[in-house]
Amino acid sequence: MTASRRQILTGAATAAASALAAALPAQAQSGAPAALRARRLRPGDTIGLVSPANATFEREPLEIAIESLQALGFKVKPGAHLRSRYGQFGGTDAQRAGDINDFFADDGVDGILAMTGGSGSNRIVDKLDYALIRRKPKFFGGFSDLTSLVNAIHLQTGLITFHCPVAGSEWNEFSVQQFRAVAMEGQAQLMQNPPSERGDNLVPREDRISTLRAGVARGPLIGGNLAVLCSLAGSPYFPDTRGAILFLEEINEYIYSVDRLLSTLRLSGALDQVAGVVLGKFTNCGPGNGGFGVLTLDEVFDDYFLPLKVPVYRGAMIGHIKKKFTVPVGQLAEMDASAGTIRLLSPAVS
Repeated sequence: MTASRRQILTGAATAAASALAAALPAQAQSGAPAALRARRLRPGDTIGLVSPANATFEREPLEIAIESLQALGFKVKPGAHLRSRYGQFGGTDAQRAGDINDFFADDGVDGILAMTGGSGSNRIVDKLDYALIRRKPKFFGGFSDLTSLVNAIHLQTGLITFHCPVAGSEWNEFSVQQFRAVAMEGQAQLMQNPPSERGDNLVPREDRISTLRAGVARGPLIGGNLAVLCSLAGSPYFPDTRGAILFLEEINEYIYSVDRLLSTLRLSGALDQVAGVVLGKFTNCGPGNGGFGVLTLDEVFDDYFLPLKVPVYRGAMIGHIKKKFTVPVGQLAEMDASAGTIRLLSPAVS
C-alpha cells in the first residue's frame, strides 16, 4: 500500500470515528459527564413554569400553582405554551420541548419547574438541547412523568436535577421545608419521614419505615417513578445505576404490573450493581381482580431486592403523596436502611 493511499484511508477512518462519536450520547463518548450544580434558588428568583407532560385544563390549578410559587418568594414566568393543549399533552412535542430549551437559554430565568406530570415527557426527551443545558445549568425539577427528564438531563449533562413537587402539588409545611433545605439553602439534608403520630391507636400506622435488608450504602441518587423509568430501558436516556442508590415509587399499578416492571429492571441489568434501594410509596398498587391469589407487594419486593444483598428499605416520603422529599438526582448520598434515612453528602446546589 502506498503512503498516499494509507493516509487517505487513515483520514477516512478518523473522520468516520469522529462522526460516530458526535452522534453518540455524551456519556457514551467519555464516560459520565462531570457533575454540575445549579445555583441555589433564592427569594426573588424567577421560576420558569412549563408543561412537559399533561395539559392543565382549568384556570384555577394554574392560578394556585403560580400563587404557591410566589408564596415561596419567587417570581413566575409562564412558558410560552404553558396553557397550550394537544390531546392530553400541554402542547405539541416541539412546543413543550421548546419551552424548556428557551428557559435554559433565558438568563432572566433562574430555575425551571414542571406544572404537572401525567404523560408525554418521553416524547420530548430526545428534543432537549443538552449542549445548551451543559453551558447554562440551572435548577430543573418535577416528579412522576418527569422521571424521564430529570434522569435524562443528569445522564446527558451531569447536571444534578430534582425529583420534587411539581408546581401544582400541595405545598404543605413538610414539602416546603424539604424543598427549601435542599434547593434553596443548600443543606446537606437528612431526609427522614416525619414523626409518626399514633393518634387513638396503640402504635403509629402512617408513614412507617420497613427495613428489608439492614445496612448503610453510599452512592448517587438515581430513580423516580418505576413505570416511567422502565419505559426508558434500551434508550440512550436510561440512567446508569452502577453504584447508585436506586429510589422507586409508583401509583395505580396492579401488583402483577409492578412485578413485570421490576423484571424489566432486573433483565436490563439495572439492578446488578446498585449500592442500595429506597422504596417510596406504592400508592393504590393492589392485587386487582386476582385478589390475594397473586403475590403481595412484600413478596414481590423480597423476590427482587433481597437477592441483591444490599441495604433496602421501604416507606420513604417519595411518590404520589402529599408530603414529599426533594430528592436531587445524581447527588451523592448515604442511606441507612435500619434508620430509614437518606443523608446528602454535600449540597446539591452551589
